[in-house]
Amino acid sequence: MNEVLKAENLQVFYVLETLGEKRIAKAVHGVNLQIPGNEVYGIAGESGCGKTTLLKVLFANIEPPLRAFEGRVYYCVNDKYIDAFSLSAREKRELRWTYISYIPQGSMSAFNPVKKLKVTFLDFLESHVRGKDREELLSLTNHHLKTLGLSPRILDAYPHQLSGGMRQRVAIALSTLLKPRIILADEPTTALDVVAQRAVLQLMQDVQKELQNTIVLVTHDMGIHANIATRMAIMYAGKIMEEGSTEDIFNHPLHPYTQYLIHSLPKIGDKTPRESAPGSPPSLVEPPPGCLFHPRCPQAFPLCSQEVPELVRVNIDHKVACFLRGNNRASCS
Repeated sequence: MNEVLKAENLQVFYVLETLGEKRIAKAVHGVNLQIPGNEVYGIAGESGCGKTTLLKVLFANIEPPLRAFEGRVYYCVNDKYIDAFSLSAREKRELRWTYISYIPQGSMSAFNPVKKLKVTFLDFLESHVRGKDREELLSLTNHHLKTLGLSPRILDAYPHQLSGGMRQRVAIALSTLLKPRIILADEPTTALDVVAQRAVLQLMQDVQKELQNTIVLVTHDMGIHANIATRMAIMYAGKIMEEGSTEDIFNHPLHPYTQYLIHSLPKIGDKTPRESAPGSPPSLVEPPPGCLFHPRCPQAFPLCSQEVPELVRVNIDHKVACFLRGNNRASCS
C-alpha cells in the first residue's frame, strides 16, 4: 500500500446556533485525498478556506460545533487500512504521537506555561512509553533534541522564556519524539520572522529526511510550499480545486484560483504590481451555486454558476476542478 492516509468524500461542517437559529458552515465539503508515504504534502489556500479544519479531520479530532456528516479517513497501520472515525478514544490515544502527530498553530498552545519544558516532555513520554524510568526517558529526550540540533539545556526553561521560533522548533521536537509516520503541521511558521521561519522549515525537512515519514503541511504561504512540499492540494471554500506535484502546480497551474495564488508571489527584481484574486472568499454558510470560485473568476461562463466541476485527472500526476480543463470540458458545449 502506497498511501499512508486516505480521505473519502469528507463532509464535515460547523453546526452553529445563534439566537435559536441553526446555521451550517460547510468547512470541508466533498474532499478526497490520497497521501503517499515519505513526502511533504502541502495544503494551500486563502485564510478561511478550511485548511485547519481539514487537518483536524485528518487527525480524527472532531468536536462540537464541528460534525462529520459523511465520509471516512483511513490510516494505513501495519499494511492494513483502519477507519479513524470508528476508533475508540483509547485506540486514538494509542495511535496519536506514535503513528500520527499534530503540530498546532501557535507554539504556546502546545505547552503548559507554568511547567518547565523538561516536565512537559517527561509527562508526554510517561503517558506513551512503558517500562522506562524517568532517567531513561530524559536520556531519550536529550538524544532526540541533539539529533535535531537543539540544546538539551532548553529543557530547564519555561515556554515564555524562549523566542517564538525556538518554541516552534521545540514543539516540532515534541511532536516527533516517538517517530510518528505522519505529522500534521498547521501553519508552523505563522507570526515568525524570516530567519526563524527558515530555521523551522529546515528542522521539518531534517525530520522528514531522518524519519522518512509524511508531513502534511498547511500554510497560506505559497513560497513555503514551493520550497519544501513535494505534492500540493489547492483548497478554496472547503473544496479541493487542484492537486498535483509541486513542480507541476507552479510551472503549469491550471485552475484560475491557483494562477492567482502563484502570480501574487513577489519575484526578485520584478517591481511590477502583483495581481491578486478579485473580491473575497464566499460565505461557507451560504456558498454560491456551481463552481465556488465563479463569482471571482474572470474566465467564468454561464455553466460555472450552474454546475459543480469534478476534480478530474488531466495527466498522470495532476488533477483540477474546472470546466476549462480536463474531462470537464465536455460539459462546456
